[in-house]
Amino acid sequence: MGHEVITSLEELAELLEARSRLFVRWSADPAADQSRPHSKDGLTGAELPGLSANPLAVEPWWGDRSTVLWVARRLHDYSHLERARTPGARPWVLAGEEVGRGPDNEPIVTHPDLVALVDKTVLDQAEELLERDTNGPWGPLARAGG
Repeated sequence: MGHEVITSLEELAELLEARSRLFVRWSADPAADQSRPHSKDGLTGAELPGLSANPLAVEPWWGDRSTVLWVARRLHDYSHLERARTPGARPWVLAGEEVGRGPDNEPIVTHPDLVALVDKTVLDQAEELLERDTNGPWGPLARAGG
């Protein structure tokens, strides 16, 4: 595909430190997302004015905590999407213009620019780090139902 592939949490943290206004999106086909950049509300079918994504930017309240831990958390929060609603979904990092909020209060991004794909090994690293360095068990933000 010719795009950068992130293979470690450290690489993703470095990318975020260099370019703070990035998003992560989970989908099976980033190329299709770029050519048809509109998500749909899964409940109502309403077309959104861009792609649903999640911000990667480190929030000020995070303080001086590790950026590596931050990106691990951001990936883990939505890791259920790999198995749930979109078979074959994987995370990819994009830049773009935030134009609103979706039904789950997630950013809606237009003009998506694929910055990097995230390798599966990074998800494994995130899970291991969170198991080791957090205050107890923490699952992804999965919803029950369809």
